[in-house]
Amino acid sequence: MAKEITSRQADYSQWYNDLVLKSGLADYSDVRGCMIIKPYGYAIWEKMKQYLDSKFKETGHQNAAFPLLIPKSFFSKEAEHVEGFAKECAVVTHYRLKAGSKPNELIVDPSAKLEEELIIRPTSETIIWSTYKKWIQSYRDLPLLINQWANVVRWEMRTKLFLRTSEFFWQEGHTAHATRKEAETEARLMLQIYADFMEKIMAVPVIKGVKTANERFAGAVDTFTVESMMQDGKALQMGTSHFLGQNFAKAFDVQYLDKQGKLNYVWATSWGVSTRLMGALVMAHSDDEGLVIPPALAPIQVVIVPIYRNTDQLSEISNAAEKIMADLKKLEISVKFDNDDSKKPGWKFAEYELKGIPVRIAIGPRDLANGTMEVARRDTREKSIINMDGFANEIKSLLDSIQQNLLQKASIFRNEHLTTTDSFDEFKEIIENKGGFISAHWDGTSETELKIKELTKATIRCIPLDNKLEEGACIFTGKNSKQRVLFARSY
Repeated sequence: MAKEITSRQADYSQWYNDLVLKSGLADYSDVRGCMIIKPYGYAIWEKMKQYLDSKFKETGHQNAAFPLLIPKSFFSKEAEHVEGFAKECAVVTHYRLKAGSKPNELIVDPSAKLEEELIIRPTSETIIWSTYKKWIQSYRDLPLLINQWANVVRWEMRTKLFLRTSEFFWQEGHTAHATRKEAETEARLMLQIYADFMEKIMAVPVIKGVKTANERFAGAVDTFTVESMMQDGKALQMGTSHFLGQNFAKAFDVQYLDKQGKLNYVWATSWGVSTRLMGALVMAHSDDEGLVIPPALAPIQVVIVPIYRNTDQLSEISNAAEKIMADLKKLEISVKFDNDDSKKPGWKFAEYELKGIPVRIAIGPRDLANGTMEVARRDTREKSIINMDGFANEIKSLLDSIQQNLLQKASIFRNEHLTTTDSFDEFKEIIENKGGFISAHWDGTSETELKIKELTKATIRCIPLDNKLEEGACIFTGKNSKQRVLFARSY
């Protein structure tokens, strides 16, 4: 199966599609622009959800669920928000079907037209802030820290599995605070939770920054972002956290009575990551043989493949495998013993490489006689022979080593593809031939930002949060600039 995967060098986009489909992560749907997440892909998404959900709850957030359908009038209450999402909205206009004049024909019942159209949520700020008006009365009701795991619809013309689909899964946090400082602290806290997850669990290095006015979320005062670099030199926005100011509070008249008895508008944030993370996971680590899954996210961390010629040998290997699995499970390592006799060991090796299982153990009669087993690590494809006695801690250390190696490898790649320039001619050459992030001066105007995008297809991914003030000249206009920003072509 791995031989059927297009190589990254030949066609990176086709390599990605082949890998997502053939590894069993997802499939195309009969609904235009939508995808089916298959069990193996959903198992990885569940591990992402479990980690993030635990971190949200540690920081005081609670889960809730809000309606999928939002009255159209809600979107008109916040001007920037409606402008930002108007072209992506799917609209429900009727609530009933009826039999048509032809056999087995169903038509929309014209008499069942809704008095007000409903929008399938592209995001939930409007419905949530309409609700918060009822929930928030005084300072005792603050802060209000709510998250929901949900699906949303944003009508896309060009789709790509996980990276850009008309329907996708995500979490969206929505919080209300008494002061601006509390809300800004919340937005940055959630950005840090995302960054820690991406680096420690996904093994993907990220750059934390703030978006320009052109790139920020519709209705936000500031949008904070975590940006990563994929193996083809394109950037990917992994997640965002928005400081919404009082925009939505004023739009929906959400006020609270403070300790002095004065009415004030609350301050707000929203933040989210989606199944786009699955696409990032594939593109950051995988190779021409298949997926490479960090142990922290692998549904199966270790697979044991028996090599035998007869049932007696299989029985002996199975007994050994049972003990191996028991010892690994004591260390909370997920393990599978593949004793399917309809597939040969060579086929299984290729299949588990394709699925990105971090560690593969092979055991044959000779191994049993010697009290050893062959261990192969997926990231480097290196093999070694280890003793069966006291092996469990060695496997645990190996998994930790793989996790660290994947982050280190991705970090080296990202750093090698972060270039500083003060020349627009060099900027264009880097974008065209090398790719990656480009650190360059910008005069701070939307006009210059849009012109650079028009000429090079590169956008300002972020203004890094750890930026130092540095006087310079904009690479395009030559006008004064006080700091560098990061440009890249992106997904």
